[in-house]
Amino acid sequence: MKKVTLSILSIALCGATWAQQLDRSIKPKPGPAPEIKLGKTESFTLPNGMKVYVVENHKLPVISCSIQLDIKPELEGDMAGYRDMMSELLLSGTKTRTKDQLNAEIDKMGANINVNSEGISGSGLKKYQDKIFELMADVAMNASIPQSELDAEKKKALSGLETQKNDGDAMVNNVSAVVNFGKNHPYGEVANEATISKISLDRVNRYYQTYFRPNVAYMAIVGDVTVAEIKPIIEKYFGGWAKQDVPVSAYTIPEIATTKLTKVSFAPRTAAVQSVVSVTYPVDLKPGSADAIKARVANTVLGGGSQGRLFLDLREKHAWTYGAYSSLQEDNLMGTFSATVKCRNIVSDSSVEALLDEMKSMQTMRVPDTALQNSITYLSGGFAIGLEDPKRVAQYAINIERYNMPKDFYQNYLKNLSAVTADDVMAVAKKYIRPDHANIVVAGSKDDVAPKLARFSADGKIDYYDNVGNPVTPSETKAVPANVTAADVYKKYIAAIGGEKAINGIKDIKLTMTAEIQGTPLTIVEAKKAPNMYKQTISISMGENSMVVQKQVFDGTKGYGESQGKKNDITGDDLEDVKQSADIAADLHDAKYGIKRTLKGMENVKGKETYVLNIVDKKGKKSTEYYDAATNLLVRKISGEGEKQEMTDYDDYKEVPGTNGYKVAYKISQTAGGQTFDATVKSVEVNKNIPATEFK
Repeated sequence: MKKVTLSILSIALCGATWAQQLDRSIKPKPGPAPEIKLGKTESFTLPNGMKVYVVENHKLPVISCSIQLDIKPELEGDMAGYRDMMSELLLSGTKTRTKDQLNAEIDKMGANINVNSEGISGSGLKKYQDKIFELMADVAMNASIPQSELDAEKKKALSGLETQKNDGDAMVNNVSAVVNFGKNHPYGEVANEATISKISLDRVNRYYQTYFRPNVAYMAIVGDVTVAEIKPIIEKYFGGWAKQDVPVSAYTIPEIATTKLTKVSFAPRTAAVQSVVSVTYPVDLKPGSADAIKARVANTVLGGGSQGRLFLDLREKHAWTYGAYSSLQEDNLMGTFSATVKCRNIVSDSSVEALLDEMKSMQTMRVPDTALQNSITYLSGGFAIGLEDPKRVAQYAINIERYNMPKDFYQNYLKNLSAVTADDVMAVAKKYIRPDHANIVVAGSKDDVAPKLARFSADGKIDYYDNVGNPVTPSETKAVPANVTAADVYKKYIAAIGGEKAINGIKDIKLTMTAEIQGTPLTIVEAKKAPNMYKQTISISMGENSMVVQKQVFDGTKGYGESQGKKNDITGDDLEDVKQSADIAADLHDAKYGIKRTLKGMENVKGKETYVLNIVDKKGKKSTEYYDAATNLLVRKISGEGEKQEMTDYDDYKEVPGTNGYKVAYKISQTAGGQTFDATVKSVEVNKNIPATEFK
């Protein structure tokens, strides 16, 4: 027992001595970079030209395979968008299996098989490796795409485009692609309604038959395998894949000359309360190049995360945004730099200026040792975590051969990363971070934001684009003829929808509408009964059945809302709003609701000249209405403020039978929070004597 006590005492005394000798003001130096072991890699080539790389990893009984096509395909042109559909189309069945059979076999194994326009990947348990490779080969060689699947994908794509029409992120991405690369480059092609509609099955099949060939394919297999056991399997399933000459397209190379000065490209976003901003341009930065690792460190210092200069400035210092980031992407064809932020209208120009200033600081302010080491540590951690993903390791194996990278690029990655110096960061920043030769792309409010951005453009001008990157002339508010007043415009609107007599003749009305949200079918039923009863239900369709997910009911005195099983009384301002909604003839009762209209001017909305009326009600709530100057019908209304602002478009007005000329819009599109919701009126029933019990 005494010996143990003495040992503990000795350790305590030694510890005290060490503490006295330790200088805590000196930061410990980083240890040597760990050696990276990606696993034993071997390769072979099939007679048809497919190159196969096998990376052994026997930790778990799983395998992962990636096939990548080294291609430069033809431009999509007037059918832009079909390559994005390949991920679904190529899994819609083969010559030997229907779509359901293919999915059933994949699900039975608990495996994953994915496809895109430039390759196929698969993964699962080792015991199913034969079946996984069999299915991958079947897709690679025998895909059979039915017209019905293409039609379904086109419908889905068109629906997606509709929801992105006023989405700031999508608008900036599309405009950036066009201004950075041009439409004669694959990275500059943007799908729109016209190109999606033109996509043909012949074009899709021609792409598949032309570019899915083994002689341009790299296959990487990672997992619990050896070359000896896997080679016969690959030969069995992929040996019959017929090789063929694959054409190589030449693309227009984006301009990167230093004489190209900064310009501003603006996408007007209706009812925008914030801007989406990107400072962006193409860069000639190839994977595995001498600058690649140094450029990653420089980008991390600038905006790679919450410790980046952009985040610390725009969020932590100024509170202009939730986050500001940058990206410096290497690419064998052409890389891209971007610095992005989302901010309120009022600080949009200040945010642009801050982005540019921080980009300039990378060329003039030497990165402190602490910030440099933090960035290197962050990247090291990300790389180490990535090694746990077999797909990532497979990608590394392909990259080395496909891009002619140094054979030890990934093995020495951490060592080379830890060797990056502050001088290296400044050198690559001067080479690749170019605030004075960039495209400033913004999606936001034309009136509130655009005029303040002209000062950043080298020529003092702003180029305007629509949501898919087509140049446009922005609409301007013009003066109206001297003899036209707000009262005149509104009076003509009342006449256009049928007049006072037709409106007052409606005692009850029921509209049934259909819509979709993220592919889920909805049915919306709205009923009104004079003098002031109202009911709206929203149902989700589930096969032959439906379920009401939201309800609002007002009996003329009191009302309630019900959603997700919770029922709440309607009170306060919401009660006043529902009273007005319940009034069938609300359009005739301006005085009752304290509505005042003033004529702002004329603007172009979707190619139509409209009268713009500013509206204020008795509670001070403001809105804006747009009336077609040719038809006198309401085509757009913007209401709410800030994050609650929403825009509603009205189209396809039709006369309701039995109403003496009363018209309603059969197509309604509502945009709020960056999302667009489209509804189509399927039926309108008038004066069917809806019982009062419906509104209880």
